[in-house]
Amino acid sequence: MTNRTRIKICGITRLQDALDAIALGVDALGFVFVKSSPRWVNNRQAAEIIHQLPPFVQTIGLFMNNSEQEVTEILQAVPLNLLQFHGDESPQYCSSFGLPYIKAVPMGGGVDPVAYAAEHENAVGFLLDSHAQGQSGGSGDAFDWQQIPNGMNKPLILAGGLNIDNVATAVAQVRPFAVDVSSGVEASKGVKDQQKMAKFVRGVQQGDESAE
Repeated sequence: MTNRTRIKICGITRLQDALDAIALGVDALGFVFVKSSPRWVNNRQAAEIIHQLPPFVQTIGLFMNNSEQEVTEILQAVPLNLLQFHGDESPQYCSSFGLPYIKAVPMGGGVDPVAYAAEHENAVGFLLDSHAQGQSGGSGDAFDWQQIPNGMNKPLILAGGLNIDNVATAVAQVRPFAVDVSSGVEASKGVKDQQKMAKFVRGVQQGDESAE
């Protein structure tokens, strides 16, 4: 039996979308605290959703070059389990909040992924996204999965352009620890589509089965 690929749905802005995702067996929900994002939620919105979730679902905060004060204020108001950093944050900054963190690795060019990951030795995992260095994710574009190097030595979360049409192939080919999707399961920006989420989960399961 192959290890099951974990699933994170990011950009949650509505309680119903969160509950639909959990009912489908999704492992983690992502909340975007980047004000330039169409999926941005404020402290109150995120806290209201999270306080109504059942146990054993990971809640993850996504940040990109937020100030230390801003992240601290969010953590005081919102019960998050894990932090996800997408910007130019230093390893010292990422480790300073007392929570485990994952770091997005820009696979769209500009960095050596192995060297980039080595700088963040305290990260619990790396999220491989299709953006280039200095850009944000969420573009809906995939990167060439053949580019993923060996030697990153931490759980890898595959992101960037995943959707109901390609996730089974992605899981079977890459064998990531987890996959992360946002725009690929949306009806509109910030609003998830329950049927797309269900098809995405089935696609992950099919990828797991075909890799056995």
